[in-house]
Amino acid sequence: MAKITAAEVNKLRKMTGAGMMDCKKALMEADGDFDLAKENLRKKGQKIADKRADKEANEGVVLAKTTDDKKFGAIVQFSCETDFVAKGDDVVNFVNQMVDYATANRVESKEALLEGKIGDLTVAETVVDLMGKIGEKLEISGYDFIKAEAVYAYNHNGNKLASLVGLNKVNDEVGHQMAMQVAAMSPIAVDKDGIPQEVLDKEKEIGMEVARQEGKPENMLEKIAMGKVGKFIKENTLYGQAFVRDTKKTVAQFLKETDPELQVTELKRLVLGA
Repeated sequence: MAKITAAEVNKLRKMTGAGMMDCKKALMEADGDFDLAKENLRKKGQKIADKRADKEANEGVVLAKTTDDKKFGAIVQFSCETDFVAKGDDVVNFVNQMVDYATANRVESKEALLEGKIGDLTVAETVVDLMGKIGEKLEISGYDFIKAEAVYAYNHNGNKLASLVGLNKVNDEVGHQMAMQVAAMSPIAVDKDGIPQEVLDKEKEIGMEVARQEGKPENMLEKIAMGKVGKFIKENTLYGQAFVRDTKKTVAQFLKETDPELQVTELKRLVLGA
């Protein structure tokens, strides 16, 4: 068996980011062959991935960024098992690299992101390698993007929540305010037209059943239910919500007063644990 020096261990550590003891063991098992040692480390990561596949990964990092021209924005949700790992440089740096790659290449799916290369490895391979190094379940648990005339991103303190908003024209101040509104108030759509009809039908059904259980007259059930649907639309659409910076007006009213031509075209929001 080849004698493994500290310099060789350190070299493999710099190449892979794995711990010193893991690198030493991998080199010893590979009899000093660096390529084989790297493969051994990757196999270790895959073993950990298989072993921890059924574990809960409720901690992590969520980050959103846009391109310099504001035409594209991406949001990545990366999950792990513990908050300690989520706050570590390995995970935070990797998520930043993924979002940078996603925006630079205008990636439009999680599958395409996993296939993308950061350095010599694909994102999917790097995830496996990190599992070998960290020893926890790691996964891209969410990915989304927006293409628009102007896209704005907001990252909440702690990197557990992020949002994207698309506008039909550039307005940095309003774009930032809308991204914060989406993060804070969690609308499911820009306006009523963005809510699937089956969701509205379900809300109506629930409203009628609740009214019936409360003993309301049968001929009044639909009217009562439609009132509840209207409240649901107001609370769950961006335009219908009260504007967080001035709750006396809705977001729609704020936009109209600011610029009658300004419109929100799309919104995305990812949060850990949702």
